[in-house]
Amino acid sequence: MTALRLGPLLRYVDGSSATVWAETSRPGTAEVRCADGSGGTARTFQIAGHHYALVEVTGLTPGTATPYEVFLDGTRAWPSAEEEPFRSLPPSVITTPAPATGPTTGRGLRVAFGSCHWASPPTGEHDPVGPDALHALAARIAADPDGERPDVLLLLGDQVYADETSDATRAYLAARRGLEDPPGGEVADYEEYTHLYDESWLDPPVRWLLSTVPTCMIFDDHDVADDWNTSASWVADMRATSWWGERVRSGLMSYWVYQHLGNLSPRELAADPLYASVRESPDGTEALRAFAAEAESDTASTRWSYRRDFGRVRLLMVDSRAARVLTEGERSMLDPGEAAWLREQVRDEPGSYDHLLIGTSLPWLLPHLVHDVEAWSSVLCRGDKGPRWARFGERLRRAADLEHWAAFPESFGELAELIAEAGTGPDAPATVSVLSGDVHHAYTAEPSWPGREPDARVTQLTCSPVHNSIPLSIRLGFRFGWSAAARALGRAFARHGGSGKPPVTWRRTGGPWFGNQLMTLTLRGRSAVLRLDHARTEKPGETRPETGSGRETGARLRTVAELRLSD
Repeated sequence: MTALRLGPLLRYVDGSSATVWAETSRPGTAEVRCADGSGGTARTFQIAGHHYALVEVTGLTPGTATPYEVFLDGTRAWPSAEEEPFRSLPPSVITTPAPATGPTTGRGLRVAFGSCHWASPPTGEHDPVGPDALHALAARIAADPDGERPDVLLLLGDQVYADETSDATRAYLAARRGLEDPPGGEVADYEEYTHLYDESWLDPPVRWLLSTVPTCMIFDDHDVADDWNTSASWVADMRATSWWGERVRSGLMSYWVYQHLGNLSPRELAADPLYASVRESPDGTEALRAFAAEAESDTASTRWSYRRDFGRVRLLMVDSRAARVLTEGERSMLDPGEAAWLREQVRDEPGSYDHLLIGTSLPWLLPHLVHDVEAWSSVLCRGDKGPRWARFGERLRRAADLEHWAAFPESFGELAELIAEAGTGPDAPATVSVLSGDVHHAYTAEPSWPGREPDARVTQLTCSPVHNSIPLSIRLGFRFGWSAAARALGRAFARHGGSGKPPVTWRRTGGPWFGNQLMTLTLRGRSAVLRLDHARTEKPGETRPETGSGRETGARLRTVAELRLSD
């Protein structure tokens, strides 16, 4: 009998359709049946001995929340009455947006976001990095299914950690191939990537949450390797190893299957030749492997970035990791095609959106000292100060992860100009928000353009981690990085490098906040409100504000900050 191996994940949702992703134990037909009679079916496709289905659900009614079930070859597989804790959880639902009838329709759009989700240990075991914010969000929704929930959850990178594996994963790797040869305790191939996704997404609270809240995802470095695509010399060093080729191809293959497909609309899926090839083939492994190899060798050959419109809110998820140009002297965060795509999406139908969200795993605006050091390192690595400084700059760049937008000064300036353009004029949106993660803390910052000010409120909103460690060095370093002393020190680095002043200035307006956390933007008409919630461990007997009872313990969300970005 065909069983549900992983999922279901609710991915794309619009007013009348949705996609539901699942991994199954064997080939077969997956079917989604909704309580209102809508639904859809799909045959599974095969990659490296694993079987997947992406079911397009059609016939949904706008503005409704519809419970759904998943059937495999006619037998119900989700929810499973035999599995705990799913018997006690509310039904998984597909919630469709109401039709837009004006700028202030309904309760607006809630967008939750964060990054860096290290897999939680099995239930009952000690969690070395503290409570998981996704667990806490699941608990909040389960306690009040008709209450507040995100309309979409943006996962801004590091959904899995290929290079920082858990004790359980290392034990699995040791039993499979031993750890004596490279890459040791890191994942090596597609099969081992499937284990990472199992570890992260089979976790019961996360599994249920992802079945009932739509998600949009983009990768960052740890989805493949720390410092992935930091520089041309880094890539050359990795390609010289015996294991990197299989690792990066497997990382891109698994990302395409587990994350990227669900980012696309049914119309985009129908136009995707690779998706058609994989579905039509008895085994799509080689077609996908060839695609991944080309994507790794030629960054312009594929586009991982994508656009989603939620009524009058436009989301542009930007690949700031695999679309880079790394040749010194030509370095760019986005290759020319990717940069042109971003400009086109921002400029498309001016006046048609009230809020512009630019999702990029790496923050655009950093603490001033960090920004100046990254810009300085880019000058050194380019060779402007000679070969000895260039070698030092490269060592520093890798050791300190100096590879954010600031380390690509031209790209930093181009994004600043594009944001100013989008936010200026009679058709400007009320807000332009850059949503990021990566840096294991949260903060808000606002830029200013000397001699001009956009009409829109522009903010950098950074939220990380969802579930990971926050070392003392990060706490101390980023607190100092925003200080006046750090700004003066940064100017000294800038003078040495001769990099000049960036095209914008900025100030921190909130944070830094440390902990496992999620941000939520509530966008209603032209108003925008930001909330930051921390995951905390509920103590035995403590009253839960969501339900008024103290029967359970576990992760709960606590609001620590709320900021109004636009009225």
